[in-house]
Amino acid sequence: MAGGTPDTNSRAIPSAWTAMDSGASIQEALEALETYKKKDGAKVVVRFKAVGNAPIMKQNLYKITASNRFQAVIQFLRKELGWKAGDPLFTYINLAFAPAPDDTVSNLFKSFATDGHLIVNYSTTAAWG
Repeated sequence: MAGGTPDTNSRAIPSAWTAMDSGASIQEALEALETYKKKDGAKVVVRFKAVGNAPIMKQNLYKITASNRFQAVIQFLRKELGWKAGDPLFTYINLAFAPAPDDTVSNLFKSFATDGHLIVNYSTTAAWG
């Protein structure tokens, strides 16, 4: 700022941010969000297996929407077992690890499916770390 006048060159808007381009990029962003929001109707087969003293389910094979988060599987399992939210429930994939509730069922299925099923082991106590 020489002589008290503002230096307009130091505050120039980058060319990528000009108003001319913003309409197209906003539209592209909105289209991408709409595509992301659409739920995939694909289903995966989940096999529930009891571990330790957990009750055994009469039916253990279910088809679950692949785009669901694993949290939906946990809630479904609680409902099927008749357990309240405060009752202890530990879930594992293939007797190995506890998935994060925000993992998607499709990602778990793609990575850890066995014989076309996603095997979910459940227990009332911590079985594996």
